[in-house]
Amino acid sequence: MQHDEVTWQIIRHNHCSFMTKIVTGNFCRNLYNVTGICNRSSCPLANSRYVTIRDHEGVFYLYMKAIERAHKPNELWERVKLPRNYEKALELIDKHLEFWPKFLVHKTKQRLTKMTQYRIRMRKLQLKVREKIVTMPRKQTKREARREEKAERAAVLDKSIEQELLERLKKGVYGDIYNYPVQAYDNVLKMEEMQAASEDEEEEPEVEYVEGYDELEEEEEDMEDFGGLAIDESLRNDGSDGEDEEIEAFSQKKLKRRQSGSVSDQENLKENSKLKKKGRVIIEGN
Repeated sequence: MQHDEVTWQIIRHNHCSFMTKIVTGNFCRNLYNVTGICNRSSCPLANSRYVTIRDHEGVFYLYMKAIERAHKPNELWERVKLPRNYEKALELIDKHLEFWPKFLVHKTKQRLTKMTQYRIRMRKLQLKVREKIVTMPRKQTKREARREEKAERAAVLDKSIEQELLERLKKGVYGDIYNYPVQAYDNVLKMEEMQAASEDEEEEPEVEYVEGYDELEEEEEDMEDFGGLAIDESLRNDGSDGEDEEIEAFSQKKLKRRQSGSVSDQENLKENSKLKKKGRVIIEGN
């Protein structure tokens, strides 16, 4: 037969695996303890009639132990599910603990209140976005840094080898018999073409300054010598009578000027200007 006082004397003065002694007091680590304090009224092992509340994945259950079931350890605790509504849960506790000691009823309601508060805080923390602190092992960071340095050195070496092989291939060191990757060779050719195109775009056209008066004088002399004849032939092909008479008169004047040789340079320039004007008028009319 179970005797609560004997059980408590053994636990309190000999040994209890659930008891924790610290400076502020003695605490109990038993999951069924309603207060968490190691004393005679709160000990779940030294009380044949006991009640507490436990949490199973966010659902609260009311656990009740009676002395009538002490001979059945597998049926020692009676479990009742509590509603999520705080007021309804209190009403259910009052209903099931109507004839229980006032101390256990009061501590059970306090436990329900505290558990409801921390469940509300858990929901708020889940909805709130918080920074996650992640530790970085020192050995792992050093190892990754060494690997990065080795990879960079290997990449530089591969690039230098590729450039050296391309230079030798261009110089013809290996001759015609050489299986070089076609894709890599095409990439190099494209890069060279892009460089050449960029250089052409960067080059600006050069500006040159030349003397134009000598060329103009030569052109005017050529026009004096051959302008009349060329216009004569082009105008004769048109077949107009009035124009032929003007051209013949102009040619006679030119012949007289050549024979006499007394016409000054200024008169020649005037005649040339008249000749140009007449030729333009005749061509537009046609």
